Amino acid sequence: MNAIASAPVNETAVAASLPGKYLTFTLQGESYGIEVLKVREIIRHLAITTVPQMPGYIRGVINLRGKIIPVMDLRVRFGFPNATDTEQTCIVVVQVTLPDGKATPMGLVVDGVEEVLNFYAADIEETPDFGGQIAVDYILGMAKVKGVVKVLLDIDRVVGATDKQTLSVLQNKLN
Repeated sequence: MNAIASAPVNETAVAASLPGKYLTFTLQGESYGIEVLKVREIIRHLAITTVPQMPGYIRGVINLRGKIIPVMDLRVRFGFPNATDTEQTCIVVVQVTLPDGKATPMGLVVDGVEEVLNFYAADIEETPDFGGQIAVDYILGMAKVKGVVKVLLDIDRVVGATDKQTLSVLQNKLN
């Protein structure tokens, strides 16, 4: 798995912010969730313009109603093998917060969107300790629904500080 930026986390603030609505989606047959308030829209997979010298997980950019939006392949970002896009593959457009506090839209390629679920505090457990040097700061918690575990992601941390700087540079070049 790629290294994800690590920073101190206020556990109490995180725990208080966990319950709520999440858009759930699949990657490599597993379920993940992003806070629905971060999601701007879900679009059908469309042509992505490649931009040279970007990390492998940055697919490029799309033109969404006249606005240039960077697109990240979450499969590649998480170190999963590259997979062929299918009918269910789509782009989830989210709003990420850059280190300077600036909010910017970003597309995330996912295998498929499941549904919007409302998780209560009782449905969510803390991220387990995987031991060693394994960074899990990007995981808010683990939600359980009908016997299935859904990994709740902090999308700002998934993108990570270094990646956000890459995206900022990319957007500045294209605007």
